[in-house]
Amino acid sequence: RVGIIGLGAISPLHIRAILKYGQKITAICDVDSEKRQKVNAEFGLNAEEYSDYNALLASGKVDVVHVCTPHYLHAEIICTALGANIHVLCEKPFTTSAAQAQELYALAEEKGLFLMEGFWIRFLPVLQKMQELIKEGKLGEIRYIRSEYGFVAKGDRKVRKFNPQLGGGALLDIGIYNLGFLNMIMGKNPDSFTSDVHMTDVGTDDFSVIHLHYPQENGQGAEAVVTTAIGLDIQRKATVIGTKGSIYLDDFQKAETMTVSLSDGEEYEIEIPFEINGFEYQIREVSNCIRAGRTHSGIYTPQMSLQTLSLIDDIRASWNMKFPFEK
Repeated sequence: RVGIIGLGAISPLHIRAILKYGQKITAICDVDSEKRQKVNAEFGLNAEEYSDYNALLASGKVDVVHVCTPHYLHAEIICTALGANIHVLCEKPFTTSAAQAQELYALAEEKGLFLMEGFWIRFLPVLQKMQELIKEGKLGEIRYIRSEYGFVAKGDRKVRKFNPQLGGGALLDIGIYNLGFLNMIMGKNPDSFTSDVHMTDVGTDDFSVIHLHYPQENGQGAEAVVTTAIGLDIQRKATVIGTKGSIYLDDFQKAETMTVSLSDGEEYEIEIPFEINGFEYQIREVSNCIRAGRTHSGIYTPQMSLQTLSLIDDIRASWNMKFPFEK
């Protein structure tokens, strides 16, 4: 029995994948009654409607919740859900700091409940194949990675995206895709980084280019460059280059294809279309883990989540970007 908390733009992707995967959505929550009614009708859910997430979590009608609210609310909702003995899949960014996340993962472990950040691209078959090729040494030693992501927000959506009271800014909203992608490849945080950033007049970032250095055993290391923007339409392209070859992704966030080019002249494309919309893979993992009695995923572990969140903490600190709700 699945509950959805927050019915914004991301929730329909969860709902479609959940329903096609054969699970039952028994409760939905949003402060907007029109949204609740529309979602119930559009998807034929016949789900109980709540305006207050506390009421949903106390209802006894759900076994697991998908948290799709603005991220400044994530920590308190996760904590309340775990307190009600409910498993949780929470949209990225999981929390606004690594310290918050660490406490929540520890609480889930203590209570024997499943908890995972919904960083859905970790489970995409094409990106898992990319990881497999890198692990097998097909690209040799990784030397350079580049990824980019930017979109244009308008009107009320633009105001929300940058609002510091909501934990706004491009880094937390979509920069996490770039940094999480790097973590998939390198499996660790960089030992150093530099960045160029432009801050909005409300004190959150709208554009950044971050250069990161990763140490390697041979001493040369790997370099990465990520570009993130809200206000510029930047295609989600990514390139991974090693000493024996490279991988190019035309859309790393919604990856269904990638091109592999090896130094011996061999070049080929790998295509693995989504079964539904890409969210089905993480939903399947959540279901499998809960049935197996696990508190976390082995594919996307708390440690992986914490590494990226702590890197975001460090980048924000270097920008002196602090949210009003932070101490």
